[in-house]
Amino acid sequence: MPRINLLPWREAERKRRQRDFGVALAGGAVSAIGVVLLTMFAFSQMISNQEARNQRLTNEIAELQKSITEIDGLERQKERLLARMEIIEQLQESRPEIVHLFDEVARQMPEGVYLTGLKQTGARVEVRGVAQSSTRVSALMRQIDSSDWMSDPEVDRVETTQSGNSRQAEFVVYLRQESQGSDDEEMLP
Repeated sequence: MPRINLLPWREAERKRRQRDFGVALAGGAVSAIGVVLLTMFAFSQMISNQEARNQRLTNEIAELQKSITEIDGLERQKERLLARMEIIEQLQESRPEIVHLFDEVARQMPEGVYLTGLKQTGARVEVRGVAQSSTRVSALMRQIDSSDWMSDPEVDRVETTQSGNSRQAEFVVYLRQESQGSDDEEMLP
């Protein structure tokens, strides 16, 4: 005999499918939420790792900046010391020249000429003094011109003044000190 199912099987099948769909939908939603949470956790870990690296780099950069400023300070100090050493070397080299200059000034000074001041700026020397007459100043200039250690005399001023019963000439003469470097080097042991 044929069996006829009079029960509403379609309705039961629809309910079963809706239930299966609801379970699948809930499972998908839970899976999606899980994937989103795992992705957020992974990105959060990556961000915190990168921030830790950035902080480490920032700290290292700060230490390197301190080192750079220390090195710059040391380089400036080194440059100052080298400049001082160079000045000392120049002074050591020019030390015999000033002795020769004073010796030569004393030798070339004509009678009747007296110095009141001597000032040196580099190789230029300013000679101030008093002479019995302006012809004595001319004699001083000729003596300077014939000297090996002095050259290029030029008169800045000669003023004749009355001092008691006598007249005297106050003068300012500029000259150039000549360097005799090869003679000094030969004299060194």
